[in-house]
Amino acid sequence: MAVPISAPRFLLLQVLLLIGGAAVVRGFEISEATIEGIHLAFSRNELTSRRLVEFYLDRIRTLNPRLRAVIEVNPAALSEADRADEKRRCLVYGDLGALHGIPVLLKDNIATASPLNTTAGSLALVGATSARDAGVVTRLRRAGAVILGKASMSEWAGFRSSSGLNPYNPSATPCGSSSGSAISVAANMVTVSLGTETDGSIICPAASQALVGIKPTVGLTSLAGVVPISPRQDTVGPIGRTVADAVRVLEVIAGYDPRDSMATAKASEFIPPGGYRQFLREDGLRGKRLGILRRPFFAFPNGSVLADDFQAHLRTLREKGAIVVDDLEIADTSTILNPTESGEEALLLAEFKLSLNAYLAELPCSPVRSLADVIAFNAANPAEERLEEFGQDILLMSQATTGIGPAERQALARLEELSEAGLERLMREERLDAVVTPEATVPTRIYPVLAIGGYPGIVVSAGFDGEGVPFGICFGGLRGSDLA
Repeated sequence: MAVPISAPRFLLLQVLLLIGGAAVVRGFEISEATIEGIHLAFSRNELTSRRLVEFYLDRIRTLNPRLRAVIEVNPAALSEADRADEKRRCLVYGDLGALHGIPVLLKDNIATASPLNTTAGSLALVGATSARDAGVVTRLRRAGAVILGKASMSEWAGFRSSSGLNPYNPSATPCGSSSGSAISVAANMVTVSLGTETDGSIICPAASQALVGIKPTVGLTSLAGVVPISPRQDTVGPIGRTVADAVRVLEVIAGYDPRDSMATAKASEFIPPGGYRQFLREDGLRGKRLGILRRPFFAFPNGSVLADDFQAHLRTLREKGAIVVDDLEIADTSTILNPTESGEEALLLAEFKLSLNAYLAELPCSPVRSLADVIAFNAANPAEERLEEFGQDILLMSQATTGIGPAERQALARLEELSEAGLERLMREERLDAVVTPEATVPTRIYPVLAIGGYPGIVVSAGFDGEGVPFGICFGGLRGSDLA
């Protein structure tokens, strides 16, 4: 899917006052810096990875008590930065990794070997250890990234509670479950971050914080070492300030992993020779057929800020050479968007119990070994887990499932049927390269359509509503069409 390469970002006055002035090192301004800009500053000796990490750690100390975006800082982050600086002094730039010296925050369901916790936002997993880094973390380290720490998240990826504060408008939702991953990038606590998505958890928080988020095709990025909801729908993807930054991270984390061989072997065939950065061209939209899904996604009044802004964006797409096919609709959209009717809910509940139990059983050390243990922990610690406020109904519903039986297989068949007769048929019949929808504060959003089929999506910042809350424009496509 080809998308616009840049998008404006503006912070509210109250947040500017909260954040304070930008840091400048030898003429280089760190705030809002891109990966390319940071690497250029490294090469000119205007910046070191240590100084960059120190800047972000200071931001975290200053802002995190209010924004609650970072759950834990890596105590080895400065040491990792020092090693990156030393390696850069000894090697030429071309011999360094694509993310060399770049700090990255990980959503707290992406495992790292100790000393960092991996809790999926739950106190029940504090103290649990992983034998090794998650597959995507191994790839980040190989590319030279500095693991800055863990970002907060909605507990169990949204199955319980929420977290964090939207830095643009504290009264607006930061959206979840990768809320901390998005908040931290928006508030300049880190250069880029990783999130995960089962159904909207990268696209929604990225749009809500005026960022770029990429939900890769399921299987394109390894799930080894990721606390699961559903291997059928889960995917790991980047959140950044620009498309170029997000694409650079995707290029690093995508690919085959023997620890998740079945999914990644098939999906890695989608990776184009030469990688994804080749698609970052000013003329990338020329000749692309983009389908505008009007119903039910453009549900805002004529003359509103959102309506006017999206009309302007559609004009821009045409001016950039895209062939805009307007006023399209996916078959059975209302069913797809209703997780009970579609069967998505029933299948996710069964998959969560099976997948989580398998994940917990493999940990070298963990206070809990099953979903039943997690439920018991919450019941035994009602104050700490805020049980009266958030409950644990979804966990109890999942625990009541008995595996993948006839009802779950029927639900899976229904989801496959909806995907085939819906997005896939529309894109074939209209010969589309991507579909386009708003990602805004409207009741209906595209991500369930993308979720049930394992399809990719990318969201970029599109503007701000009348309350100063960011919204985005989302491009979705068929499996393997990531950014192409």
